Parts: sequence; structure tokens; C-alpha cells
Amino acid sequence: MPANPNLILNNYAIEQFTDTEEDILRRYFTNLDQPVFALVNLPEVVKGALFARYSRTHKSLRRLFLDEFVEDLDISGDHSIDATVGLAKAEELYQRVFVEYGDDSVAQLGGVHLACEQASNLLTKVLEWGRLMSYLEQSTRYLSYDTRIDGRYRYHRDPDVLASPLGTRYVGEMDRIFETYAELVPLLQEFYKSQHAQGNDIGDLAYRQTIRAKAFDAVRGLLPAASLSNVGIYGTGQAYEALLLRMRAHSLPEARSYADLMLTELRKVIPSFLRRVDVEDRGIAWSNYLESNQTAMKDFAQLLLADSAPSNVEEVELIDWDPDGERKMLAAMLYPYSHLPETQLVDVVDRLTNDERGDLIRRYVGDRANRRHRPGRALERLDYRFDILGDYGGFRDLQRHRLLTIEWQSLTPEHGYEVPEAVTSAGLGDRYDGVMERSAALYELLLQDFSEQASYAVAMAFRVRYVMQFNAREALHMIELRSQPQGHPNYRRIAQAMYQQIATKAGHLAVAEMFSYIDLTAGEDGRLQAEKALDARRSTQ
Repeated sequence: MPANPNLILNNYAIEQFTDTEEDILRRYFTNLDQPVFALVNLPEVVKGALFARYSRTHKSLRRLFLDEFVEDLDISGDHSIDATVGLAKAEELYQRVFVEYGDDSVAQLGGVHLACEQASNLLTKVLEWGRLMSYLEQSTRYLSYDTRIDGRYRYHRDPDVLASPLGTRYVGEMDRIFETYAELVPLLQEFYKSQHAQGNDIGDLAYRQTIRAKAFDAVRGLLPAASLSNVGIYGTGQAYEALLLRMRAHSLPEARSYADLMLTELRKVIPSFLRRVDVEDRGIAWSNYLESNQTAMKDFAQLLLADSAPSNVEEVELIDWDPDGERKMLAAMLYPYSHLPETQLVDVVDRLTNDERGDLIRRYVGDRANRRHRPGRALERLDYRFDILGDYGGFRDLQRHRLLTIEWQSLTPEHGYEVPEAVTSAGLGDRYDGVMERSAALYELLLQDFSEQASYAVAMAFRVRYVMQFNAREALHMIELRSQPQGHPNYRRIAQAMYQQIATKAGHLAVAEMFSYIDLTAGEDGRLQAEKALDARRSTQ
């Protein structure tokens, strides 16, 4: 089989399998040699388990399936299946249904598990934009990024950059950054071991996992945005169509070429759901509209703001909220249990005493036995908007929350960077700073000729500015989750600041009191406690 020119052009590694492995894989994966492929002919629980395991392994999904899943499956009846061949009968069926019922409604009913491998960390943010999709991304916390693919460090090699006079410099600088990362990981592990003795109450595996995770947390800021990741996606045909239309209009060349790979594989599974994507007067016109708007806004903003320098701000700032939000929320709590219009219910709320208001809230929130017990949609009656200037690594974690509005600015070195306290305490601050200097210099070098690709060079420790807007119900979920002591300290700090500003700056004490599971501690041993709990669960299985 000839090599796919798209793979060669974009420098993707091509996996090798034995004939026996290929015979098994072609029953369940839509191709065997590309970084994007769909999963078919497998039970839903197996596909879900594969994606869950995917986020914590260096292995590709196909290799993971062979090594850890196939022996537990009965594949004897699947000899005649070849998932790598397009499904002509499905195309005919979908076409008839579409003609009768219309595109959009039916396209919400067919879903696909799609593996997206060797995607840069800039591209993963594009892939994870949609609200109505599910994602699992490879974790920087559980995996060391000094492992290689085809003998090369795991970062995106943009074909235009590599073909330019800067190509050799780009590869050389990136390799040095990854070499420093590889050198600092074991040094941080030794540092953490010296600071945290194992003790008799924790097993060897839990202790090793804790030390590894803390070391990876401390050095992940060295990784450039070009670092490769694997993303498992589940979505409907309609959601994939929206994603592909955006990707085909995106200013990052990697996003546009990757969209072509995705479209090819998705059409093997849900062909008619995506028939409009590259039709001239439908999908192409839609993508052109998105691209022209983005270009016009970018040009206008650059002209308008050319002489404006950013002012000094706090890391987290609550910039907008409704002073009457709690009154409206209380009325919304009563609404489904009454026959009155909401405006009248607001008047009722205004006549309540403080004790009566408290009683209403307690009854609505109920007894939350754990943080997954969340009260109803009345909390969606009020919003909070935060402007945040935090490190890119923390942004990656917060960006994955989908039931909110999030916009971010381009990643540059201009806002400075975070240095973990452990790195300084271990005496590694100079080496860490050296990577930041190398990263910033490479960004400046690329910027003139490759304005979009320049962000590949920016290390995740550098700060990026983004805005998040969400209602109180999402705040309860996100802030409680991201404040837990086992979380990364950078996003924990942001979540804690959000909670405190809801209570103090907005003055929404009734909302703040609902946060039964907010954690405001420093959380130094949070990772250790989480591993202990996991160790205990393993011992009971």
C-alpha cells in the first residue's frame, strides 16, 4: 500500500503491525496507518474503556487495544468484517433517511468514537472547542514526555517551518527543550522523595505514582505547545460537522490538514451526516464565512489596538455579575413548584426574611452527600464572568469544561511565566529559566514568517489571557472539582480565587454557602491521599 502523502507532508509517524495484528485491527479500526481513525464493531463499553485508558498511556489506541483488550474479547465471529472498507450500504440508507427527514435532526442521532493522535497542544484546543462532544486527552501528569515516536521527541513538525531556512533551528531548539525536560524529571523525583518519606501507610505503587505525578506537575511547564497529544472524541454527526467547518476555516495550517484526515475517516462510518462539509455552496461557503470574519476582526483589532499596552491585573478577576442575581435565583427555585409568573415570584422573594431565604435555599440544595450531588437549574439564573491571566498548562485543564463560554488570546511569551516552588527549592531554577529563554527566542524567530506556527515554540509555563463565563450551577461543579487537593496547584489557585470573589466581590453569600465541597487548603499531600485511596480500591478488587 503506498504511503499517504498527507502523512509524509505533515511528518506523522506511521505505526507498524504484524500480519496477524493487522488481521485483527482491520475489523475494528477504519485504517491502520494514519493518526486519525474511527472505532467500529466494538461494544460501547469497550470503546469507552479504551478511551479512558488512552489518557494515561504512551501507547497508540490500536497498540493499546492489541496489548490490553483483545484477549478479553470474543472476536471469532468477526472474521468477515473489514472496517477499513467504506460502508456503501450505510451511505444508501442514510441518504434515504436524510431525504425524508432532513439533515440536522437526523445528524444528531448517529455518533462516532474517533481517535485523534499526534495532535499538537494547539490543535487539541481546537478539537475540544465544541460543547456537545466528549473528550479524553492524554495527560501530562501521568506520562513522561521524554518518550519518543520513531526515534523523535513528541512535538509537531510543521511542514512549512521545516521546509524553511528556520527548519533546522526549530528542530534543534525543540530537541534541547525536551532534553532538559527529560533531565529534570528524575531530579524532581529525587527531590520529592527527599521531602516526602514513604511511610508504612502507603504501598510502593501508590508512593511511586505520587512521586511521578508531582515531578511531572513541576516540569510540565517546560513542554512547548507543539507537544503531541492523543485525544479520544465521541460526538454526533452534527457536532462533527460543526467542528470540521471551524477547522477548515482555522488560521493554523495543522488544523486545516487534520480536518481532511478526520473527514476521510468519519465518512467511512457516517458518510451522509457529513456530505455538506465540502460542498461549494454549503460547507465551503460556511467555512469561508467564518474565515473572512476572523480575518476582518484580526486586522481591525490590530489597527485599533496597535498603541495599547496591557495594564497590570490580578491573575483572576471577576469582571461581570448581576447584583440582583440571587433574588432572581431564589424566584427561579420557586418557579416549577408554583403557578405564578417569575416577576411575581421575585416580589414574593423580596418580602422574605433572611431566615426564610435561608430555609428556601437549604430545601432547594438539600443534603449534598458528595460534590456530584448538585442542585437544579435555578442556579443557571445568574452568571459570572472572569478575566484570567494564568499559565497555559492550567488553561488546558480549565478549557475542557464545556458548559460555559470561554475565549482565549493567542499564546505568546509576553505575559511572563510561572516557576513552580519545587523547581526553585530543588536548585533547578536556572535550568528552568534557560528553557523559558530558549522558548521565547524561538517564538520571536518564527513570528515574522510564521505568525500562526510561532506559538508552537511557547512553553506551557508562559501565561495566556482568557475569559470564562458560566452560571452558578457550572461554577459549583467546576470550582469544587478544580479546587480538590489532588489537582494541579496552578488551576487550584484559580478555582479558589473564583470562589472567594463570588463570595466577596459579587457579595453572593447564598451562592457561596452552597459550595459544600470547596477545598481552600494548600493541598500539598492531595496527590498522595488520592493514590492511597486508589491503592485501597485495588486491594479490594
